[in-house]
Amino acid sequence: MPNYFEKLNFRYPFYTLLLISVIQFGVIMFFQWQIGLGSFLLLGIVIYFYMKVEQTAKKEMETYISTLSYRLKKVGEEALMEMPIGIMLYNDDYQIEWTNPFLASCFHEETLVGRSLYDVGENLIPLLKQDVETEVIPLYDRKYKVVIKKAERLIYFFDVTEQTQIEKQYEEERTVLGIIFLDNYDEVTQGMDDQTKSAINSQVTSIINKWATENGVFLKRTSMERFIVVLNEHILVQLEKNKFTILDEVREQTAKQSMPLTLSVGIGTGVPSLPELGHLAQSSLDLALGRGGDQVAIKQTNGKVRFYGGKTNPMEKRTRVRARVISHALKELIHESDKVIIMGHRYPDMDAIGAAIGIAKVAELNQKDSFIVLNQNEIDAGIQRLLSELKSHDELWEKIVSPEEAYDMATNDTLLVVVDTHKPSLVIEERLLNKIEDVVVIDHHRRGEDFIEDPLLVYMEPYASSTAELVTELLQYQPKRIKITMLEATALLAGIIVDTKSFTVRTGSRTFDAASYLRSQGADTILVQKLLKENLERFVKRAKLIESAYLYQDGIVIAKGNPEDSFDQVMIAQAADTLLAMSDINTSFVIAHRTGDVVSISARSLGDINVQVVMEMLEGGGHLTNAATQLTMTIDEAEEKLKEAIREYLEGGTKE
Repeated sequence: MPNYFEKLNFRYPFYTLLLISVIQFGVIMFFQWQIGLGSFLLLGIVIYFYMKVEQTAKKEMETYISTLSYRLKKVGEEALMEMPIGIMLYNDDYQIEWTNPFLASCFHEETLVGRSLYDVGENLIPLLKQDVETEVIPLYDRKYKVVIKKAERLIYFFDVTEQTQIEKQYEEERTVLGIIFLDNYDEVTQGMDDQTKSAINSQVTSIINKWATENGVFLKRTSMERFIVVLNEHILVQLEKNKFTILDEVREQTAKQSMPLTLSVGIGTGVPSLPELGHLAQSSLDLALGRGGDQVAIKQTNGKVRFYGGKTNPMEKRTRVRARVISHALKELIHESDKVIIMGHRYPDMDAIGAAIGIAKVAELNQKDSFIVLNQNEIDAGIQRLLSELKSHDELWEKIVSPEEAYDMATNDTLLVVVDTHKPSLVIEERLLNKIEDVVVIDHHRRGEDFIEDPLLVYMEPYASSTAELVTELLQYQPKRIKITMLEATALLAGIIVDTKSFTVRTGSRTFDAASYLRSQGADTILVQKLLKENLERFVKRAKLIESAYLYQDGIVIAKGNPEDSFDQVMIAQAADTLLAMSDINTSFVIAHRTGDVVSISARSLGDINVQVVMEMLEGGGHLTNAATQLTMTIDEAEEKLKEAIREYLEGGTKE
């Protein structure tokens, strides 16, 4: 131990105590010299033994420190030369100046001194130039975590091969939950006798069981139309590589029996909690079904969703019961509000405006004020003609308000109804979504990843031809206090006609029922034709856009507008429709400049290619046969991105 008495703080008190003791012994000796002499002798003996002990301790401490210094030096040398940590010194020219033996052995060489870092590891130089402090890189079939001390021109190498293997194994073996749902089981088996129903059940179960066995998936049927699957991340990766062929297999095998069944699969992954996995799986299934079924949705905790399949047209399976229930729920929400604000998407088409007018009528039937949000700087010629008609009807024209007026009049009790879109980024005034808590969504597009947060009521039917058709059905279950006017019925009918291309695409029996109801309420088909007319200048401009078309692949045509010309969305869509009507063409894409740096792409298909999937790769959406997107880039850049998306689609599968 250290000799603390060599320090002044301890030495002075000790000397003082010794001096006091000598004085006391002197006094004692003056009166009793025999006792004083004995005390002096005793004090001397104590001091003598203290000095001996202190000298011995000092020598032992010096020996201990000397030995410890030697050991520390030796351990440092051992660590530097023998520990399984690579150490490298390099110069400004990226030449190796020194390495410890362990690092040289990792590269299977006796020495690396004098070698260039380019020769040793091509991944090192970029890290040094990018000022990266630590990174894991592969070297000679091993994984190394490199720690870079740029100021000292020093690199440490830690072998983390086993660690990364364990991490990879953990990732691959994490549990994944999935739910398989037979989309149209009730519709297909309705009216079947027990023997036929048993046969199709056996066939579907056999197909899915075979798929599960081949891929190492645990499968359990929980009802006639639902299966639970348990797998791991490694199996999921393999299934994604194969683009979930089970979708095509079930559809094709059952179609041979004239009973085509389709699957929807929701998968939860990325979390260790089983309840959370189950929630993600159910949420993914809801998303897949909301997009029309016949597809796989894989939802992750970060909100990202990957989709596979979805290449068939959704089959109509909505019922009038659901329309009646939604209509009743909407009526209750309207009664509880002070007013109703209706909003569609930016650059609204006839379907969005017609549906908005229909919802305004629903509010009027329930004796509530309603207002339609419209930015009159973002409307085309057809909508302008409809507004001209509305001006002669004060009761309708007074309902049209600007986004600023709608924002100012909104209160805590206001109900916001969003029609013909479900994406916050596409609505006319996104601030209304943030201000108004009570939101209703009515849409006929297939559900995408971007969705309005926490709506009170959602009526999304991808099987419907248009939002106007859905609103027409809702109108039929509202109180009939006031008759629907001719202009209101005409606006709804125009929305249906535009979205069905005059009843030629996505038209079901319910579409004709809705059109028939509107016609009985006085819808004017001649006025619809007037609203949809175009002038000669627009016709010529569209013809020039079509003239630029070229055949990209078999049956796929792409048209590209002049970058110096601007086109509205309706003209771009009409050009795509016209191209699709030509022989030997089953898919058309039209790219044209809109405003500023915005480029629009309209896509149309006869059903062989799901253009919605292609447009979703470009941050757009729509339907299987009708979709679009808007990009902020040049026309040439948009063309290259479109071609890349088409190639990826044709290879099979898609990711979001």
